Amino acid sequence: MPGRLATYWHTLRYLKPVQLYGRVWFRLYRPRPDMRPDPPLRAPVGRDWVLPPRRNASLVGPNSFCFLNEINDLSDHGWDDPRLAKLWRYNLHYFDDLNAEDASSRAEMHRRLLLRWVYENPPGVGTGWEPYPTSLRIVNWVKWSLSGNPLPKECVHSLAIQARWLSRRMEFHLLGNHLFANAKALAFAGLFFDGAEANCWLEKGMRILESQVPEQILSDGGHFERSPMYHALALEDMQDLYNVTSTFSDAVPLRWQLLSAAWWDSIAEMRDWLAAMCHPDGEISYFNDAAIGVAPTPNELEHYAAKLGFPKRPSKTKPLTALSASGYIRIERNNAVAILDVAPIGPDYLPGHAHADTLSFELSLFGQRVFVNSGTSCYGEGAERLRQRGTAAHNTVTVDGQNSSEVWAGFRVARRARPHGLAIKHNGEISVRCAHDGYRRLPGKPGHLRRWVFSQSTLVIEDRIYGVFQHAEARFHLHPSTKIDSDATITGARNGLVLRLPEGQRVRFWVEGGVLKQEASVWHPGFGATEPSVCLSVSFEYPSRVVRTRIQWDIGI
Repeated sequence: MPGRLATYWHTLRYLKPVQLYGRVWFRLYRPRPDMRPDPPLRAPVGRDWVLPPRRNASLVGPNSFCFLNEINDLSDHGWDDPRLAKLWRYNLHYFDDLNAEDASSRAEMHRRLLLRWVYENPPGVGTGWEPYPTSLRIVNWVKWSLSGNPLPKECVHSLAIQARWLSRRMEFHLLGNHLFANAKALAFAGLFFDGAEANCWLEKGMRILESQVPEQILSDGGHFERSPMYHALALEDMQDLYNVTSTFSDAVPLRWQLLSAAWWDSIAEMRDWLAAMCHPDGEISYFNDAAIGVAPTPNELEHYAAKLGFPKRPSKTKPLTALSASGYIRIERNNAVAILDVAPIGPDYLPGHAHADTLSFELSLFGQRVFVNSGTSCYGEGAERLRQRGTAAHNTVTVDGQNSSEVWAGFRVARRARPHGLAIKHNGEISVRCAHDGYRRLPGKPGHLRRWVFSQSTLVIEDRIYGVFQHAEARFHLHPSTKIDSDATITGARNGLVLRLPEGQRVRFWVEGGVLKQEASVWHPGFGATEPSVCLSVSFEYPSRVVRTRIQWDIGI
């Protein structure tokens, strides 16, 4: 089968039928905006609305916005300039700044922008009316109003038009976080408005959430796309839903009250999962699509949970936390925190935010990030997006220059790596062993087995390649703040060096069975952000099939 046809086949064969016929329906069916008068507003009868987490302000001037570390002005670009990246335009239409830090000081600017949006974005036209930005905007407008800011009557009418439009443009062809956002928005609109029409929106949204929450939130609390960033967004969504159903508790039918009550346990498990996937600096790790600054910080989400009445999480940590359903392992001992990826790349039918990062890991020492995956700075279909999703941008092994999973386009994956043979031992030292079959598609059918062994103050990583291969490399990407100490050497180590951390601690790094070299690299802490860094690349020495990498951090300052 020709290569391109094979790629399409191995991509499409995992999709659910609704994603195939749903895409056709979504393209062909175009409803007309329903301009009828808006339903009456519902009076909250329940506990007071709890202020949600505050993001960084994105409105930096009366008409200027900063998204993805890029500032643009409405006066120059309007609401839908194709010269701007689509993700930037999406953010423009979300209206996140309504609920950002110090939003009350910009209330009058917000009111003018709300009215301007209504006048300059006719119903059903442009990026702003696509279902996902429509969903986030509905929620943000409702949150803003519940926080004590009356919506102008033109905006209330527009909000009803948006809810009607969304109810007929649900993203069943995409599923995942898009469909979840659609359902959340209908639930918000259904509770904000009153009457039969609003009750239909509420019913539709809650029915979708009834099926999607148990599908998207795994038994260990992790979001099924295996991205700490999207997990944080999903946790915010769940807390928001709990918040709004509590605020309008008398309007929620008994069936949905019971569903909302069941979300309590899901939220608690999601909080635990997020804590396990964070570094000692309190921020998320970089697995699959992940960037800081998109979701509320983990600390903000914890404050939100406390205000909603959730008990404080236990402060005591465990040496070993195995997130079995999602496939991550956290090791914490002797000034080291490691997060290991032994996970599938995501749900088979929805790998759009997946990276080819199987068997990668991240490591912090003495509270400072040392080894990091390269992160995510862009979406779209360019070469840079492919590079960031590729195996070489992660702390794992490439074989014959290929990716462990066939990532392509902006959000596609054909053949994908599947982990197998996971074994965990904890008897003084902690040992984790796992393999994957992602390279079995190559002519020599090679396989990669990795073993992490944590002893007192040393981590040994053993990489073994089975089958026939021409070339293999293990990569270890340093955080930009970690420097190579050119004045220090490791006695007797031909392939070794010393790393110096920001607070002065030194770390030995040396390899056996491979050739160590330094390569210029980059780290992407957020969208639109790039920082220079160094990658330590270890080539397998022929005929060796095994490379052992030793990291020791007890050598003082």
